[in-house]
Amino acid sequence: MLDKSQALLERAQKTIPGGVNSPVRAFKGVGGTPPFIKRAEGAYIFDEDNNKYIDFVLSWGPAILGHANPEIVAAAQHAVAMGSSFGAPTAAEIDIAEMIVARVPGLDRVRMVSSGTEACMSAIRVARGVKSREKIIKFSGCYHGHADSFLIAAGSGAMTLGLPNSPGVTRGTAQDTLIAQFNNIESVRALIDANPDQVAAVILEPVCGNTGCIPPQDDFLKKLRALCTEKDVALIIDEVMTGFRVARGGAVERYGVKPDLYCFGKVIGGGFPMAAYGGTHEMMSQVAPDGPIYQAGTLSGNPVAVAAGIAALKQLDAEAYDLLEARGAQLEAGFQKIIDANGYPLSQHRVGSMFTLFFHPGPIRNHEDVKSCDLERFNHFFHAMLKRGVYLAPSQFEAGFLSTAHTPEIIDEVLEKAEAALAEVF
Repeated sequence: MLDKSQALLERAQKTIPGGVNSPVRAFKGVGGTPPFIKRAEGAYIFDEDNNKYIDFVLSWGPAILGHANPEIVAAAQHAVAMGSSFGAPTAAEIDIAEMIVARVPGLDRVRMVSSGTEACMSAIRVARGVKSREKIIKFSGCYHGHADSFLIAAGSGAMTLGLPNSPGVTRGTAQDTLIAQFNNIESVRALIDANPDQVAAVILEPVCGNTGCIPPQDDFLKKLRALCTEKDVALIIDEVMTGFRVARGGAVERYGVKPDLYCFGKVIGGGFPMAAYGGTHEMMSQVAPDGPIYQAGTLSGNPVAVAAGIAALKQLDAEAYDLLEARGAQLEAGFQKIIDANGYPLSQHRVGSMFTLFFHPGPIRNHEDVKSCDLERFNHFFHAMLKRGVYLAPSQFEAGFLSTAHTPEIIDEVLEKAEAALAEVF
């Protein structure tokens, strides 16, 4: 029962658009009433109606150590008791910057901000400023926040100028954003060649997470790095989702590719609003006050968020990533056993502790493939799992996440519930 959640949704709709502060939370894609969450602990969340769920959303990725991790809680409590915001530099900001730079291959300098959107927006500005060009290339299905440059849909063909896909985004802005296809290097080359000396940067999620979990295939990232170098185009890898989740040094470590600019978020804040962008000395030396490219933020490097982030990164050692890989492999093998035993038209992708079960027989290489999924069956599965106490992302177009708090016993329980839910769906 979701009686309290339904009442809260109706109340919230009077003062908050849709009753939520981020659209996917409204369950418009799957229907029904979203549970309003009261508290969380470990691998579980609890709603206002006292329902308990095994959580695979994990605040959309940040809770890699589980909810209310004791060391993060203690660090945040200590920090907030010292003052919640100063608007001045702190020693802890240096500590976390040094930790990030030490972990990420090719990263020289980093600037803290407050959200993934802000990080990606700033990285694009730096690339445009350094290259003295205006156009960027992004990939269909990749999400980089809600800045105007990113809310762009493909035009009449797969390799065209973009068109606004949100009112309020101007056609002028959209025309500076070109749309390529993930895992298709020739789509990128065609756009660069069609716009000579106009493209400042290519930006992408190294593992698509906002169209379901889709890994790079056929050395796509290495080919993209080589193409950007050849054409003197900045490569921006958006690790807001994958950073410090798919490997200790993020996707750039996992796949052996070094971009010019990086974007981080989610995990580095330990569950608090914090993000960052960074890059090579060449790029970041142009950021104010060292250079002319301006970016600022009142709460950037917030001391409470920084303390939580440091506490999270300290715990994310080699042993933690081995554990996350083991849990991911257990879940993947269990799903595959169910699929094979029943002949379900399903496929899956997993990269470390990111995963998606696609209601499509595969292969899944890009956003166009995901659009062919059986969304009606996915929605049925989502609610079948929810009523069994498993909280999945309320969209086929979102990745799921695991944490170190998901024990082997919890994974086995989820697989048992998934088998029953899929039998109900099919």
